[in-house]
Amino acid sequence: MEDEEIIGGDKLILRGLKFHGFHGVKPAERTLGQKFLIDVDAWMDLRAAGKSDQLSDTISYTDIYRIVKGIVEGTPQNLLESVAEQIASSTLTKHPRISAVRVKVGKPHVAVHGPLDYLGVEILRRRGVHTAD
Repeated sequence: MEDEEIIGGDKLILRGLKFHGFHGVKPAERTLGQKFLIDVDAWMDLRAAGKSDQLSDTISYTDIYRIVKGIVEGTPQNLLESVAEQIASSTLTKHPRISAVRVKVGKPHVAVHGPLDYLGVEILRRRGVHTAD
């Protein structure tokens, strides 16, 4: 069953966010940094915003963008899993109206011999399940 079927409802979508960060376990990743690609889906009820046409009835995409930017450009982490977890946790903590969040973190420039778009992780966190409340 797809995540959308399990969670259901409306969602905010942020795709292809690009930031330069210093995450990784290799020394070069920590000193030179690299580009990271981020996608975020944030599930919440958008009916009120659809009816009122008021920003106060939804969450601004820029609020979520700032969370992602702060984490990806912030304190270096060893693992992409940690970067994704921090984005998901912070999004759920700062925005109680969001019921679930999916975060995809990709590294397009990796030391792999062969063609690829990126390697990365994707996590799904629901309010009240796992570490988010």
